[in-house]
Amino acid sequence: MMALDLTEAWPVDRVSAGWITAAGATAVVGADDAVFALASVTKPLFAYAVLVSIEEGTLGLDQPAGPEGATIRHLLAHASGLGDDPSSPLSPPGRRRIYSNAGYELLGSQLTAASGIPAGDYFREAVVEPLGMGSTELTGSPAHGAVSTVVDLLKVAAEWLAPTLISEVTMIDARSPQFARLPGVLPGYGRHDPNPWGLGFEIKGTKAPHWTGTTNSPATFGHFGRAGTFLWIDPAAGVACAALTDRDFGPWALPLWPALADAVLAEVTD
Repeated sequence: MMALDLTEAWPVDRVSAGWITAAGATAVVGADDAVFALASVTKPLFAYAVLVSIEEGTLGLDQPAGPEGATIRHLLAHASGLGDDPSSPLSPPGRRRIYSNAGYELLGSQLTAASGIPAGDYFREAVVEPLGMGSTELTGSPAHGAVSTVVDLLKVAAEWLAPTLISEVTMIDARSPQFARLPGVLPGYGRHDPNPWGLGFEIKGTKAPHWTGTTNSPATFGHFGRAGTFLWIDPAAGVACAALTDRDFGPWALPLWPALADAVLAEVTD
């Protein structure tokens, strides 16, 4: 049995899943052209557009943004102190890892103001079109409003394994812990100390349990979404894996997602 065949037993009506290696080998199960809501998998995709804007000079990574003392870097790394209310920070910047949709919506506003281009259009021009992601669209919030297919997610995963739209130096920074020792809650998995996060990417580090596999390296980065979606990249193994479903994240996913990750890594790196 192939690793991706494990998804046949998932308690969902529809699933598309796939993996890709740094060498370009791929495998996909399910309808490769089926469009799903990404939920919070939107965040790293939109963050990549922000990184493009930073390299273009439209935004500055350490320019002020959000609460007093916060920067674009803080917003990308969920370290600004914002929670759900953009007008009422829960913590001073750089003190706690507080997962914040409001922070990403503020990033969208900052990008629009600096570029003069609506955030969704900038995202399309900076990321979607150059990577040929023809079924991906940001139709709502930069925090959770994109739709995509598994094939398109594998295209962006290949980009993150070997960047072409930004420099390798910027990509390494993006997948490295920012404000590295901050504690905080990983939604769905509880409090971790530390709770490492990069520039748009959640980083596995020493977190356990985790939504990736037990054999994923600590350097694994990516994101999962409330819509039952995930995308992870393990740079140590040179492998990425994505899955899209029509069932919200919940207890059903806790054993099944890591089992798939371990099976994919065993199959691809054997």
